[in-house]
Amino acid sequence: MLSQTCKYCTMNHEVTDVMIYICDLTASKLYLYREQSNPGRCVIAYREHSNELHDLDEKELAAFASDMKTVGNALRKAFAPKKVNYGMFNDLGDHLHCHIVPKYEGGYAFGSMFQMNPEPAKLLSDEEYAEIIEKIKANL
Repeated sequence: MLSQTCKYCTMNHEVTDVMIYICDLTASKLYLYREQSNPGRCVIAYREHSNELHDLDEKELAAFASDMKTVGNALRKAFAPKKVNYGMFNDLGDHLHCHIVPKYEGGYAFGSMFQMNPEPAKLLSDEEYAEIIEKIKANL
């Protein structure tokens, strides 16, 4: 079931201003985060309205974890990062999602936690976003 007040369920501007929809996965929707200090940074949002990982039953949890793994593998194949980080921080939100962040040795914030919204933001052209999305899709 979806929520009429949730930004992920309604796909309001709070989501579309910061993310670009890529595709549906087994249990979630995949988005490219517009801020690309970490090239390839994505977010997956659980397909139904749920706020907590522990609220999922075993089958739902396995499917969501599998989506996380699928995206991490696609980013590894597409961009060859040194490490892929997974971040689930949702103090102020109400929808289960995970940031999947490739980290590059010598790159932005390597060796430390990624920043949610670094300043200055590294924003790209529509063509550059499209290229990244195509690389990700080709490796899903």
